[in-house]
Parts: sequence; structure tokens; C-alpha cells
Amino acid sequence: MQRIIMAKKKFYAVAVGRQPGIYTQWFGDAGAQYQVIGFQGARYKRFSTREEAQGFIQDWRSGEQMRVKPSRKINARSTATPVDKPDVDLVDRIIIYTDGSSLGNPGPGGYGVVISSSGGNRELSGGFRKTTNNRMELLACIVGLEQLETPSAVVLYSDSRYVVDGITKGWAKKWQRNDWRKSNGGKALNIDFWERLLSLCDRHDVQWVWVKGHAGNPGNERCYKLATQAANLPKLPPDVAYETTSSPSP
Repeated sequence: MQRIIMAKKKFYAVAVGRQPGIYTQWFGDAGAQYQVIGFQGARYKRFSTREEAQGFIQDWRSGEQMRVKPSRKINARSTATPVDKPDVDLVDRIIIYTDGSSLGNPGPGGYGVVISSSGGNRELSGGFRKTTNNRMELLACIVGLEQLETPSAVVLYSDSRYVVDGITKGWAKKWQRNDWRKSNGGKALNIDFWERLLSLCDRHDVQWVWVKGHAGNPGNERCYKLATQAANLPKLPPDVAYETTSSPSP
């Protein structure tokens, strides 16, 4: 009788790295190795339980607070984690990378999406003959989230402040409540895509992470390549909602 040995699940705690958090794999774009290799002062360790990994990160943060000089004043805002370096808990979350691009603004544009999983990456892309960069950034997020058939926990990476801040700072919901009017009274742009994205955010538990574009993040770089390739394809379809707008703007 053949004996089947199940591999024990491992948890990699990254207290200091590119994206601090708890990871369930070492290799790959979504693994702990990428977060620490070449990162000066990285602090990480492998554990057999998630609780131990969380304890390691908490202990490190407590130690950091103890090392702060007494003369340094600390308030709630100064201890908040910057949006571009959040603590990301990837355990049981689907990882989605997105990017959008336009060759001219407006101009031919495209989007790229990479959905990362243990079974491999799934890539999606598409383009339009005339659109804007912001529209493609929004559409990339929409397409990624629309692939999820059931309500899911997600970490979504985007290099668009327009998109990430629009969601995390509540701007888009406020525009929606105000009949898509901004605080200055002007009409919000890209309403069709914002409505779709807000609906998806209500359906899924999305943790938004802003990443700096073209800074060596493998997922972001791959999405950018997919987006630009799509924008360069011949005979692209129209972005109907954009082209039929009387006064289109980025």
C-alpha cells in the first residue's frame, strides 16, 4: 500500500521588505523571496503556523517602537503605514496585478491583468482604438475582478493613484452619492467604469495596494507589457462610451 505524505503548509513572515506581510509560498512573483531578496535590512522568517508568523511581525514592530528615540514625537498619523508600503496578508487571498496604458492621451490604449495562483498565472488583455490611460487603468481592475465567479478576498495591485485613491479615499463613492459631481461642481469622468468597479468592490473584499510603476515589480511589469502590446494591435474596436462623449477628457 502506497503511503501518501502531505506536505506541511509553511508561513513566511516578512516584517521588513518590499511588501511586509505573511506569505504561504517562497518562490514566484507572489512569494516571500521577492519581497526580501536585495532589500537592505530585510527581516523575515519561516514558521509552521500563521499565529507564529503574525507573532514574529508583531514582535518586530514592538521592538521598532522601543528603538524610537524618546525625543521623537509620535502621533497617530506618523505611525500609519504609507499606502505604497502596506502590510499585506496574502493568506487565502487571490492576487491580481493590473495596468493600463494609452499611446497618447487620448489615443490607442490597452489593459493588462495577471491573476496569480498556485496553479500558475492567468493573463488577460485587450485594447481600443481611442481611449485614455485612466480608463484603461480602471478597466484592468474591472476585468480582473470580473473573473471571480463568487465573492472573494483579493489583493489588487495597481500603479494608478487615480484608481487606488479614488476607491480607498472614498472619492468615487462620494461622486456617486452626489450624482457624479465632484466637490468643485464639475462632472466626474469615466462614470461608466467607476460604477462597474464600485459594484465589484461591494461584491468582493478587495485590499488595494499602490505600487510604483516601472520599478521592477514583476507583476506590474508584465501587466504593462500586456497593456502596451494590446494598444499596438491593428484594427482595435472603439471604446464606445468614450468616443460618443461630447467632450471627452482623460
